Amino acid sequence: MTILIDRATKVLVQGATGSVGAFQTKIMLEYGTQIVAAVTPGKGGQEVHGVPVYDFVSTACAKHPVDVALSFVPNRFALDAALEVIDGGVPFLVLTAEGVPERDMMALRNHAARNQTRVLGPDTPGLIAPGRCKVGVHPNRMFAPGRVGVLSKSGALSYEVGKALTEAGIGQSTVVGIGGGPLWGTTQEEVLRMYEEDPETDVVVLLGEVGGTMEYRAASLIDTCISKPVVALIVGRAAPRGAQMGHAGAIVEGERGTAASKIEALEAAGAHIARSPSQIPEIIKRLDITGVAAP
Repeated sequence: MTILIDRATKVLVQGATGSVGAFQTKIMLEYGTQIVAAVTPGKGGQEVHGVPVYDFVSTACAKHPVDVALSFVPNRFALDAALEVIDGGVPFLVLTAEGVPERDMMALRNHAARNQTRVLGPDTPGLIAPGRCKVGVHPNRMFAPGRVGVLSKSGALSYEVGKALTEAGIGQSTVVGIGGGPLWGTTQEEVLRMYEEDPETDVVVLLGEVGGTMEYRAASLIDTCISKPVVALIVGRAAPRGAQMGHAGAIVEGERGTAASKIEALEAAGAHIARSPSQIPEIIKRLDITGVAAP
């Protein structure tokens, strides 16, 4: 199977009655994702593209098996909505909201850990197992089934790399966006371990950026625990020190957190370094792993 989601995954959508939630729910249903319920307080009894809407997560979970909740709830309500998912016993939450306050994220992570709920995000595009299931906003046409796992902080970068791989005849097992931080639920290390254990993933693409220390920890894990080839791309090589660009976690302080230092750490750990998205398919083809690239 792929990691985290597959064809049998049952999905609940929070905020499916809003414009973004309704639009993305329709696309996910058309892709084949099994969306069994939606939750919007005050909208219980309605339907969204044939999906029943409930006022509370607990009510939805009493009527349907739910494997993952996808939240389109705005950041100011994200914590309360997430706590409702966790208390409802849903084992996996995908949190798309940007700008979730750090203290809210700390409370969310602590409560999730106590209840053994996995959180992906915040500020995540979600994840896609091409040809099987999509939980989030990844553009369908940019991805194809295959044996390359893609792990990214940036949604846009994962789309670009997915498109480059697909056009080169290289499909993907699962594409996971962990979000922009600065506090994350699921980390690069956790997803790397999943890909290492996944029999349907032969190569891992790690897409990182300047700022923070997550890529250093990923490099240490690659060096000691990951046997599969890893192709890494770190964006932001021209970033000035002390600047924040894009994601909340992309802050460069001194040498620590620069693209150069992260590239050095990953290269020393044995990762194959790409300088642009277009180089990634070339590197994977040079690895010459049977079944990864289409002839």
